[in-house]
Amino acid sequence: MIVEGKLSARVAEIELLNPTLKRFRFVPEGGGTFPTSPPGAHVLVTLRDTDRVWQNAYSLVTPPDQRDHYAIIVRRVAESRGGSHFLHDMLKAGDAVELGVPASLFPIASRARKHILISGGIGVTPFLSYLPVLALRGANYELHQFCAGDEVETFRDLLGTDAAGVHVHGVARGARPDLAALLADQPLGTHVYTCGPEGLMDAVEETARGLGWTPHAIHRESFGGAKGGEPFVVTLARSGRSIEVGASQTLLEALEEAGIEAPCLCRGGACGVCLLPVVEGLPDHRDHVLSDAEKSEGRLIATCVSRARSETLVLDF
Repeated sequence: MIVEGKLSARVAEIELLNPTLKRFRFVPEGGGTFPTSPPGAHVLVTLRDTDRVWQNAYSLVTPPDQRDHYAIIVRRVAESRGGSHFLHDMLKAGDAVELGVPASLFPIASRARKHILISGGIGVTPFLSYLPVLALRGANYELHQFCAGDEVETFRDLLGTDAAGVHVHGVARGARPDLAALLADQPLGTHVYTCGPEGLMDAVEETARGLGWTPHAIHRESFGGAKGGEPFVVTLARSGRSIEVGASQTLLEALEEAGIEAPCLCRGGACGVCLLPVVEGLPDHRDHVLSDAEKSEGRLIATCVSRARSETLVLDF
């Protein structure tokens, strides 16, 4: 059932893929089907504990035409602000969950002549919905998944490495993939897509640009991973209300914890839905939406990842 852009669902199955990875399968509450999701789509999952609410974005790993259920894969991370811990430790089959309608900020480039997909660790998840679409289209593609050596078999099982063009590379700790070897001498019209740790995505982008790739042929997906910083106070100009933002909180999380419904979608600084006007203070921009010129002006802030360089920040909200 869809109510104001929200999907009522239940947990149908939870599958342990390895000690830190679980796949969660959701079905519509009361039966029926979910909306069709585009390749590369994500959903916003709302999780409610007795005294806390989390809203986290996760890539759908089900094919776009899979409507009887959705699935996500989540890693339990030690530095999690609670969402992955709640999913791994508290959520169980039969529990009710609230999902956002699928949205895609990471589409397949329709005019690309070749597609190179480069992922690191759990960053492979959006590509799990790409692969059946690319295969159905008869597209020319390669997928290169980089992961720790002890996770090679996990990702081979997920990706099905019998498919042509799918490669899983075990990487020793501290080692760097030879990205130039993957991106050099590619045919005109090739596009590269990357998702994973920021360091890997930055390296893919820098390598591609260094080899002469045009910006429109380089695509990246970023979810969460917002780093903390010095605490600060945000004041909402329209109500005069002041809210403390802790060192390990995002600005968006602090607003939500205070009971304020702030706009959001990707929660990774990629979509721009959460942008709010800045009245006073110095933003610490950490998003991928604003241009360098817009960041230097300091008039907008992406609340899901950015913070303040000043002790206080006043928003027109």
